[in-house]
Order: sequence, then structure tokens, then C-alpha cells
Amino acid sequence: MSFRKVVRQSKFRHVFGQPVKNDQCYEDIRVSRVTWDSTFCAVNPKFLAVIVEASGGGAFLVLPLSKTGRIDKAYPTVCGHTGPVLDIDWCPHNDEVIASGSEDCTVMVWQIPENGLAAPLTEPVVVLEGHTKRVGIITWHPTARNVLLSAGCDNVVLIWNVGTAEELYRLDSLHPDLIYNVSWNHNGSLFCSACKDKSVRIIDPRRGTLVAEREKAHEGARPMRAIFLADGKVFTTGFSRMSERQLALWDPENFKEPMALQELDSSNGALLPFYDPDTSVVYVCGKGDSSIRYFEITDEPPYIHFLNTFTSKEPQRGMGSMPKRGLEVSKCEIARFYKLHERKCEPIVMTVPRKSDLFQDDLYPDTAGPEAALEAEEWVSGRDADPILISLREAYVPSKQRDLKVSRRNVLSDSRPAVAPGSARPGASTFAASTTATTPSGSLTGAREAGKLEEVMQELRALRALVKEQGERISRLEEQLGRMENGDA
Repeated sequence: MSFRKVVRQSKFRHVFGQPVKNDQCYEDIRVSRVTWDSTFCAVNPKFLAVIVEASGGGAFLVLPLSKTGRIDKAYPTVCGHTGPVLDIDWCPHNDEVIASGSEDCTVMVWQIPENGLAAPLTEPVVVLEGHTKRVGIITWHPTARNVLLSAGCDNVVLIWNVGTAEELYRLDSLHPDLIYNVSWNHNGSLFCSACKDKSVRIIDPRRGTLVAEREKAHEGARPMRAIFLADGKVFTTGFSRMSERQLALWDPENFKEPMALQELDSSNGALLPFYDPDTSVVYVCGKGDSSIRYFEITDEPPYIHFLNTFTSKEPQRGMGSMPKRGLEVSKCEIARFYKLHERKCEPIVMTVPRKSDLFQDDLYPDTAGPEAALEAEEWVSGRDADPILISLREAYVPSKQRDLKVSRRNVLSDSRPAVAPGSARPGASTFAASTTATTPSGSLTGAREAGKLEEVMQELRALRALVKEQGERISRLEEQLGRMENGDA
């Protein structure tokens, strides 16, 4: 009787999640307490933005990624809204432009200075007014420059041309109830939405028509989410009639039955999905959970494959996800999340452990770059285009261990260890020793010169011993490294 191997092969089965050290977190941030199922956080390769508590209006922090540690209470914020900020989103085509939606019924677009804020920012570049109730959803078009979608509690979806501050499309008859979320497809020709009436809709924004609709995608009354995948399928999170949290995968060509449906647990926090189109991995974070589950989406049944769970101690208030071009390629990092606690933001790094320190082509296929494929006018005229892809190979930096083998002299000259008491710097001693070696001993006359010669000889002996000791240490390190690479350690 033969036993078949039942463990599915996947290079993402061993994705390893790890929070960064405390000094790399962003401390003392008063995260917003607004009761809205937003991520409260947006991040790009230059800046981290977090919606914060603000008296007498709405505000969010914008921090350069390098500004870790404790954030001063007086640190400047973006504070032009007169009501609490509900959602923020960085422009995919300009790392210094961010849009925000607020309870004051407006959408504002901000230009952040290149080096971050030096003073509070109160003047937006553009104010977009068209909603009659609070604006809870903001999302940029993935491929067309300056096209922004906003959705409000007035059940209206508006699409704007930010460059001209004009309203392009108003979709006010497609949603009979509160819109929970909106997600563009790969090239921005369609978007899908999840609504409080338990329906998932696929909409053509330029025609203003409903392409497909699935009623009661999840039967529970709690909020659900729907996102487009790269191949055009739709991934949803929601609740069953018994209030159990569910995941489902749908084919828009046949919306009657889900391709896959999984029940997770009976917690009551809304599930926020984050999708990586390059690896087909979906990360699911629950509001109030202390874990991130991740699943691989494939073409074979059961389509949604559970990979693993990252668990930490504290619950998350919100979550931001770094775009692929902001990751550290040389560390095999495939995702980085920014987890919001009560008073801080903690980056969590997801890596795929690899023995080789070469560039990993299979983990990093070409990904969407910062260049827009279309102008707003071209998209309005009916054109569609996929994102312009870039290679991440240029972002690869060989690790330091790789340099250790070839640069012994550099390792020694940089380490500057202490030598015998009373001796000069090692570099200066080496210079003195080499000078003395080329000087004939007969030319040194008198007791003073003899004393100097003896001092130099002592330094030379100390240096020789030091070089020998460092050489042995390097040999041991290389031996350990070799064993680790061969998997013996």
C-alpha cells in the first residue's frame, strides 16, 4: 500500500513573519478612535501616514519611514478637515501625493514636502466637494494618472479628475445601502463593491452600468469586503448567518455559486484583505485580532490554500501594506505590514527564508511601477492599459556576509580594535612600522632614537599578534558560514 504525499508544495508555505525591534517602531501615536472599518494607515516607499485623534477637526500624521522611535506630541500633522478623517490613500504614481476622505463630506488631495512635514499642513492642493454625507472610502485608479474614486455614506460613488478638480462620473443609483469597500480591477476598467445589502457588485464606471451582481454573497449582517484579483476573480470576506467569519472566491462569469468558501472562526472583527498580485497571496487581518492569516490563491481546487498564521500579543486597530517596490529584496522580504496598536505603529516583515543570497527571480517577478500607463483623459475616452511593470533586480543589494569572504583587508582596517596601552591608532602604527622598516638601523643614533625604535618594535609585535588573532577569527567565521550555507548548522 503506497502513501501519497498530501502536503501541497508551495514556496510560500514557510513564509516567516517577524515584528521589528522596538527602536524601529513608531511610538506614542494616538491612533484614531473613530468607529469606521478603515485601515487607518497608508504607506508607500517614502512615507507612513496614520489617522490620529485630533481635537476640533480631523488630522493624520505623515512620517518619513526613517523617523522611527518616539514621535513628539507637537509633531506637525495634515489637519485641513473640519471633521474626523475616515480614510487615506497614497497616489500610486506620485509618492508625495495623498488623498483623504472625512466626515465633513469632502475629499482633499495633499502634496507632502519631499523631506516630510516641517509645519502643520492645512492647505490641500485640491478640495473635491460632491458628497452630501461623510466620505469613508478613497482609492486611486491603478493605471490612470490623477483619477480618484470616493464613496460616501450617501451611497454615491464619485470618480474625479484630480488634475482639473472636476467630477468625471457620478454613480448614485447602483447602491441602495451603505458601501463597505470598493476595489479596482487590474487595469482599472471595472471595480467591485461590497454593500450593506449583502450584495457584491461589479460595475463599469464609465458606462455607469452593473456588469454582474451576487446577492447574499455572505449571509451575515456584519460588514464584508470584496477585492479584485489579478486574473479577474473576486475574493470576499464576510460573515455567515451564524456570525462565523468566512472567505470566498467568485468567478464573475458565474456568480451563482462560489468557487471556494471557507469558514475561519467566530470572532466579530471585520476581516481586511490585502492582496499581492505578484505572488497570488492574500493576507487577511481582522480588526481587533492579534493575527494575520495568509492564503495562496491557485487555479486548482480548493483554490484558497491556507499557508500560515502570524500571531502577536496585542490586537490591531488598523493595518497598512507596503507596495512591492518598497520592500528589501536582498532579505527575501515579500510583504511588510504596518500594524497599528493603541499608541504605536509596529512594522511586521514577511520573508521567505532562502539559503542562497542571490536575487530570487521566482519571488520577485516584474511588479507595478510608479509610472502611470494612461492620462485621465485617455481613460475617460475608453482606453485601458495594464500597469507599467518594473524589475526589482536593481533594488537588490548583496548581503554583507557575501562581502566578508573577499575583503579581509577591509574588515581589518574598519574594525579598529584596541591595542596595547599607550600605543597609537592601529593605522598610524602601521604607517610608522612601514616607515621604520625602510629606514637603515645605522642611521638611528643616540639613546632617544633607540628608545623610539624600541617603542615602534613593540607596536609592531602587538600588531602582528592582532593580525594573527583576526586571521584566525575570520577563518572560524568563514567555516561557520560555510556550514550554515550547507545546512549542517
